[in-house]
Amino acid sequence: MKIADVSIHRPVFAIMMSLALVVLGVFSYRTLGVDLMPKTDQPNVNVQVSLPGVSAEESESTLTKAVEEAVNTINGIDELRTNSNQGGMNANITFNLERDMDSAIQDVRDKISQTQGRFPRDTQPPRVTKFDPDSQPILTLAISGARDPKELTEIVDKRIKQVIETVNNVGGVEFNGGRRRQIQLFLDGDRLTAYGLTADQVRNAIERQNIEIPGGNFIAGPSEIALRTMGRLTDVTDFSRIILSQQNGLVITYGDVGRVYDAVQEVRQIARVDGQPSVSLEVRKQSGSNTVAVVDAVMARLDALKASLPADINIVTRRDQSIFIRRSIEDIQHHLILGSILAAVVVFLFLRNFRSTIIAATAIPVSLIATFTVMKIFGFTLNNMTLLALSLATGIVIDDAIVVLENVFRYVEEKGMTPREAAAQATNEIGLAVMATTLSLVVIFLPVVFITGQLGQYLFSFGIVSAAAILFSMFVSFTLTPALCSMWLRSKDATHTSSKSQGFYAFMDRI
Repeated sequence: MKIADVSIHRPVFAIMMSLALVVLGVFSYRTLGVDLMPKTDQPNVNVQVSLPGVSAEESESTLTKAVEEAVNTINGIDELRTNSNQGGMNANITFNLERDMDSAIQDVRDKISQTQGRFPRDTQPPRVTKFDPDSQPILTLAISGARDPKELTEIVDKRIKQVIETVNNVGGVEFNGGRRRQIQLFLDGDRLTAYGLTADQVRNAIERQNIEIPGGNFIAGPSEIALRTMGRLTDVTDFSRIILSQQNGLVITYGDVGRVYDAVQEVRQIARVDGQPSVSLEVRKQSGSNTVAVVDAVMARLDALKASLPADINIVTRRDQSIFIRRSIEDIQHHLILGSILAAVVVFLFLRNFRSTIIAATAIPVSLIATFTVMKIFGFTLNNMTLLALSLATGIVIDDAIVVLENVFRYVEEKGMTPREAAAQATNEIGLAVMATTLSLVVIFLPVVFITGQLGQYLFSFGIVSAAAILFSMFVSFTLTPALCSMWLRSKDATHTSSKSQGFYAFMDRI
């Protein structure tokens, strides 16, 4: 084969080609994401429509039916589930596995936008979201301390949450159990009736007088100055002076019909650590990023923050997804390394020559490391499926090198050729057989990428990685292996190995 002849006559060229694959694989490996399983595109779309104060019955007649009639006409829907409750409705749409989710969610948005005009006046903008496995929290922190809940929430928000959000690849941080400051306005129904006012009038008056609006601009010489009205209330007592109406020359303010309290939000969620009230933070990563790296970066930032936090603030990790991922990946990596070593040991037991074993075993790391480049190109991560493919390929990638190496030995022993001549002729003779064997294995693994549905999303990376590792092993067997045989083997090595092999086969025949 031409490539084998070039590699034998230019061994440095063959070695540098393999080193180039190794270097690309090493740099690709350093940038690969780490996750438990491959990223999948779930065929689920969720629609949420909120209308504050609406009852469940009213929500069904005004919101749910309108959404069902609009969404039901979309092609490819497998199941549509709706739920009407107090304050709004929720619809979960499951599409067929073959449906492209990007176009499906766009169809849902289009239909909802066309139906939005049928919703009641105070309906909030609908939320259409696609289920994303990467949106699940990867780290949950519980922060507690001997402080007032409002003060603790303020510390967590300003000095912890906002800092964590700046960590690279952090997609978001969600509060749970926080007690934020809230200005509560309580109306007296009897006073409202006496003054002939309604709650809507009070609300509208507060909205009009607690707002900042642009005030235009004016030119002063060479400068143009923008103006704005400072209409926001800065003190709690200012709410009592808000003017609601004027009746018979009298000015009615909010203080005449209600009271103002500087309080905290109503308790909707509770988080506790060892029985003490706490604030929980759920950290989410950006889609496709490295889970383990994101968690490590967040924990490193927290370690740097602890010195500046009050001494009574206690931070406890309640859930860390990276621990299970790290253990699973490390176990598979150990199996991968152990499998490579055992494959080399088996080759040594049969060849019983250290040099020949090294030549054959070189195909394992070169082929597997080069496969990381293909994983980077396709956007794969280091997960259970891709590492399983590499573990399975460990015993396969060495086969081509063994076949070529054994044929070179045969030429040296039987025909008395020099290793360089033997490497050239032996590789040319066995080339088509090695290629046929390799491509037959590729034909076995590669068709799994055509499987559709959620199972196909898991097996896609498995098939690509397995086929790439096998193809790289064929390339190594036609370049690096004959080059090393021509450089490193000696005639006595082949003769010595052949005599031991004959003794081994004679022993097996006697058995």
